[in-house]
Amino acid sequence: MAREAIGCEAMRTGLARSRREFLRAGGLGLLGLNLPTLLDARARTRASALPVGPESFGKAKAVILLFMWGGPAQQETWDLKPEAPEQVRGEFRPIETNVPGLMISEHFPNLAKRADKLAVIRSVHHKDVNHTTATHELLTGHPIPRAGGGLFSEDWPHYGAVLEQIDHFGRRSPLPPYVQFMPVSTDGAPRFVEQSHGQGAGWLGPALNPFSIDHDPSLPTYDVGDFRLPAEVGPTRRDVREGLLQVVERQARHLEQSPQVDAMASHYERAHALLTDPKAMKAFDLSGEDPRLRERYGMHAHGQAVLQARRLVEAGVPLTTVFWQNDGITNVSVYWDTHNRNFIDLKDRLMPPADQAFSALLDDLEARGLLDETLVVWTGEFGRTPKVGQSVVGGAGAGRDGRDHWAHCFSTVLAGAGIRGGTVYGASDRWAAYPARDPVTPADIAATIYHCLGVDPDLELVDTLGRPLRLCNGTPIGGVLG
Repeated sequence: MAREAIGCEAMRTGLARSRREFLRAGGLGLLGLNLPTLLDARARTRASALPVGPESFGKAKAVILLFMWGGPAQQETWDLKPEAPEQVRGEFRPIETNVPGLMISEHFPNLAKRADKLAVIRSVHHKDVNHTTATHELLTGHPIPRAGGGLFSEDWPHYGAVLEQIDHFGRRSPLPPYVQFMPVSTDGAPRFVEQSHGQGAGWLGPALNPFSIDHDPSLPTYDVGDFRLPAEVGPTRRDVREGLLQVVERQARHLEQSPQVDAMASHYERAHALLTDPKAMKAFDLSGEDPRLRERYGMHAHGQAVLQARRLVEAGVPLTTVFWQNDGITNVSVYWDTHNRNFIDLKDRLMPPADQAFSALLDDLEARGLLDETLVVWTGEFGRTPKVGQSVVGGAGAGRDGRDHWAHCFSTVLAGAGIRGGTVYGASDRWAAYPARDPVTPADIAATIYHCLGVDPDLELVDTLGRPLRLCNGTPIGGVLG
């Protein structure tokens, strides 16, 4: 898709939003990280009442969500169709994995050697072919509340916001409760991912929005600057400023009772605790990692962001989302949105770093004894059209060497805590166009994530109108649960 086409699509999503809800006072960064729990509800452990996998209930202590923004082609990654006509099967061929009968793309050679750790779901489907609204389904388990997008404050809350809202982990750490990576391209390539719905706290309020990291972790200059005190600000000046800010906060609350004002004190409190905690700050210092391990993840933005996610798991951050970055190499195929150059970009630009980082993460988590308690999710917001060069209503068209948007069937992969590795669940038809067996919705994936975390999908959250809303309308996918 041309940048202009995606730009028009992004503009239709309505008002742009400040993703981090950062406030500034005297040079100190105030992080939009946390709010004292608004509800008294907690996740209810009802493993015995769940229909599937009670032994997997609550095994996950953390989640790493690897989001391949743009829509990876299922036919070129996890669900190849070598017997289909050439216009359907494309150029890539399947290869054997270390699980008999499980075949994946030839351009995922490292993951093929680790397929025994993966559950490949080949029958995910929904109806939204718009990038910035389809993300909402995969990040929350719910369709976008308002057709076309609406305001971000109307969104359903992201998994991370829900976990923080119900205080599921009982955390009292200065580290953010959930973090997302959106590395900026050095050549200024547009970041349409910023316009994606579902990445924030939605109607739970801005204080529960994620901490977003824009820096490219692969660069020598990588530094999460918003965590740093200015060099000229010593403890005494910081304490003075903290006292002054408290006065301002009290006056602001008196003048205006709003979610943004209510969030301010909490933002500052978390920022102050984080900035003064060396152990918390160390989690963001990649320089201490073995250079050989960094090379295994890949010295590119995605690989180093995935490595950073592993460090955050070790440090106790419950949920980290790593969005694929727009590397800006081509202006006809950005992110995984391969309307043109589908096979060239998948083979040369997209699949090798994704294969490298995901496989390194699995090895690293296992070596550290963390894989059994860390759920890893690899997904995009949808897939690609069954035929090369096929354009669909609502998509942005496809060149003769590309595939358009397709939400009727695509693949999502799970690994780690509570997941049965070496599994294929569901099946697509002969063209990878529609589910042929065991269809799965994003709500089912959400229910599976919550199940692995030990959160009852029947839990109710209260929205801004005081209405109790069920956390998830899906069902945990028993076939992928250990």
